[in-house]
Amino acid sequence: MTTMRQQFNEYIEKSKAALPEETRNKMSKAIQELEDSNEGKGLRVGEDAPDFTLPDAKGSEVNLYDVLENGPVILTFYRGGWCPYCNLELQSYQAILEDIHAEGAELMAISPQQPDASLSTQEKNDLQFHVLSDEGNQIADEFNLVYSLPGYLAEIYKEKQFQLEERNGDDSYTLPVAATYIITKDGKIAYEYTKADYKDRAEPSEVLAELKKLNK
Repeated sequence: MTTMRQQFNEYIEKSKAALPEETRNKMSKAIQELEDSNEGKGLRVGEDAPDFTLPDAKGSEVNLYDVLENGPVILTFYRGGWCPYCNLELQSYQAILEDIHAEGAELMAISPQQPDASLSTQEKNDLQFHVLSDEGNQIADEFNLVYSLPGYLAEIYKEKQFQLEERNGDDSYTLPVAATYIITKDGKIAYEYTKADYKDRAEPSEVLAELKKLNK
């Protein structure tokens, strides 16, 4: 079975040929600037996960602590359906969703997209888990994940027609760092993976392995 990281590496190699070197350098610069900043560092293991209620792709309200009453939650923050790495990640989680449920856990994916855009992401990837809309990055901010795109990167995203303003419903050009947590029934963070580089994400199968450890 092809891992998510292998899929990422294949896409990275393809994109090198498609993107001008200047554009690639600007993208790398933005990642390094984020790494060197105080933005998007995320919460840590042992901290309490902030409770939240967010609409899913069909408009139904989903509350984290209500879901936690039935078991642990894998919570992943992604940038949006316009991001190819996000789509590959979400597809990889869908592939192991039965295994996650077998451990008595649920999966939630959060982005700043409006519900209509989240629905498009869900339908495109045939996702059978909670795909939630965090408009304005309010919950991502509580998890200390929000960062602002530098102007030169925002211009690249506009040129590539990612349509962040339309998808997210604002022109702030703020995004969540791609981050994944396992939250236990008592609301504690038992696992976290947070990186400034959006191409560096927790392998879903490894997150599942960490989830299994909790049930031993």
